[in-house]
Parts: sequence; C-alpha cells; structure tokens
Amino acid sequence: MINQKMYELGTKKSTIRTIFEFGRKRAAEVGEENVYDFSLGNPNVPTPEFIKQAAVDILMNSEPSAVHGYTVAPGNPQAREALAKSVNKRFGTNFAAKNFFMTAGAAAAITICFKALAQPEDEFITFAPFFPEYRAFVESVGGKLVVVPAQPADWQIDFAAFEKLVTNHTKAVIVNSPNNPSGAVYSEETIKKLADILRRKEEEYHHPIFIISDEPYREIAFEGYTVPYVPKFYDNTLVCYSYSKSFSLPGERIGYIVVPDEVANFGKVYGSIAGAARVLTHVNAPSLWQLVIGRCADMPSDISTYVKNGQLLYQGLIDAGFECVKPQGAFYLFPKCLEEDDYAFCERAKKYDLLLVPGTDFGCPGYFRDAYCIKTETIEKSLPLFKKLAEEYKK
Repeated sequence: MINQKMYELGTKKSTIRTIFEFGRKRAAEVGEENVYDFSLGNPNVPTPEFIKQAAVDILMNSEPSAVHGYTVAPGNPQAREALAKSVNKRFGTNFAAKNFFMTAGAAAAITICFKALAQPEDEFITFAPFFPEYRAFVESVGGKLVVVPAQPADWQIDFAAFEKLVTNHTKAVIVNSPNNPSGAVYSEETIKKLADILRRKEEEYHHPIFIISDEPYREIAFEGYTVPYVPKFYDNTLVCYSYSKSFSLPGERIGYIVVPDEVANFGKVYGSIAGAARVLTHVNAPSLWQLVIGRCADMPSDISTYVKNGQLLYQGLIDAGFECVKPQGAFYLFPKCLEEDDYAFCERAKKYDLLLVPGTDFGCPGYFRDAYCIKTETIEKSLPLFKKLAEEYKK
C-alpha cells in the first residue's frame, strides 16, 4: 500500500532531531535557561546586518516577479555569475554562471548529486565520523554507503583502509571538511593524496570516480588551518555549498552545486544534476535568497563566537577529565564518552539537562557530539555540570 522505506524514514526521526525535540519539551518544564542543548547544528550567531539590509533593499526596490517569481531551474543567472566571480577571486578558478546550480541548501545539493550519479550497485564512500543523513540520502537513490573506519587519534583519513574499500562499484567519495562532527580539517597534502589514489583507481576501473565535497562549514576554519578548494586538486569534483552556517541562514535553505568544466562529460553531468533536481521537485532555490547571496557573496563570515565557544568548551571538558581532539573548524566537539555505551552515557547526561548526541549515528560508538553554536553563557553554565557528570564515573 505504501513505500515501506519512506514510512520508516518518516516515522523514525534522526537521533539529533529527537534529542532536540526532547530539549524543547524539557525547556517548557524547567525553563530555557536550565537546559543545555548541544544537539543541533543550528547557529545562534545573529544573521549579519549586511544580509538583512540586502534582503530589505531587494524586497522594497525590485520587481515582484524577480523576488517572488520562478527562476530558471539552475538559478538566477545574475546571482550565479556573481557567485562564480566571488569563487574565482578567492580560489583562482575560472568558473562562470554555467558551472553553478542553485539549491535549497547543502542537503538538497548533496541529494541531487547522489541522484544524478547513482546507478544500480553504485557505492558512495564516506569517512567516519560522518553526517548521519548521508546514509538516508544515498540509500534513497538506490546506492550503498561504504564507511571508512575512523582514526580517533586525529579524525583524519585512514588511507590504507580507504584504498581497500575503493572498488569497481565506487561512484563517488564524500569529503566533509571542516568535518561534522569532529571539527577536523583536511590539509592540502591530504586532499592531494586522496586525489592521487582516486586517479589511479579511475585508470584501473576505466570510469570516473567523483569527489562530492560537502562544504557547509568551509568558512569556519580556525587560526592556523586552511581548507583546500578540492576542484583545484581533482578534476572530477562536485562542490556542495550552503550559507546556512556561514551567514546563519539555516531556515532559508540556500546553497549551490559547482560543476567544474574539467568534470568528465561536463554536459552530461550538469544535465543529470538538472534532471535529478527536477524529479526531486526542486523547482528552483528560493528566489529572494538567490538575489541576497548573489549580492553578499564577497562579504566575510564572523566566526569569533565559534572560536570563543570552542576554546571554552574544549578546555572545560579537558579539565573535567574528558578525552577530546581539539577542533580545527566547524562548531562541534566529538569527545570520548566515559563508558563504552554512548547511548547510555548520553541518557545519563540528561540527569543534568545536558543534551548530547551519541556517536554511533556518526559511525563512532563510544563518542558523543557537542554542538557549540549556542550562547556562550549556556556553555559557561554547563561546565560545572559536565564536571559533576564526570565525577559520577570516577566514583
């Protein structure tokens, strides 16, 4: 009568969302200020003034059809051209409007890429820890998600394990740097090594293997760390970008896919992306926000709050006795639990109204994720509670 897989996806919410919703209920009972919700990557940093001003100006002074009407499926040509110029200036690329496809955020961009590329028996490789929705997105298009085991010492790529998992069925490799949930940033040396392996595998299997570079946290890289622009090192790269984190616009759903000219069979790949967007009913990305980000693409992101919050939470957890790799970007910590069962640990943390996400869903049992894109004062108030939680285990 129904699609059972879709029913399961619709009735079993993600662990992250379930914890977030529990937090909303708990806040109604004990007060917002008494709940320490580290569950959701929902930026608490205010949207920049230049974004607000651009949106108001466009709303007040543009033709209604330009603001509220349909755009062509790939997106407003002027906005795409502005984005191309901005990316070219930053990374020394040579993109034009034709290389961009506007999407309703990074999730839509990634799903469209999976749908555009997937054929029967295709595999998509990701590196643990990874964003849990990758599995749902890949399986929804008939693909198989293959997970490279994590390197907890630094959350970097285990290349020996990775190379063994690349097969003739490998269609693409998902790169997420800065990483959700670990905060790890892949260096230029790492991207070059990854590219070298994939070029060898392409020759061995006689077909393209793509990198899908998932980049919603690109701008949130801390001092001393640089995020390499993957298309400069590997031709068959599709870039999925979002303004949800960099400009604090998660609910506006605006992002894009970059398809470089160098991609094998550029016309077919771009056409397949357009076709995937069509069948997934992405008629076009929100028209107003295409214009806004087209106008503001060169503006900087203020990550000072994330730097402050990350340092505060990291040091607080270390002082309390937790083990944790210091983040290099994004706005997450991924510490080790104080017992093997991460679900049991996160359940015990609720006693202190600390809402943490188990690492199992990210491919790493025994760890938990802390999203520190919240008020600094909330983190400050939470630290004594983390210490109490740790002292329970010492006893």
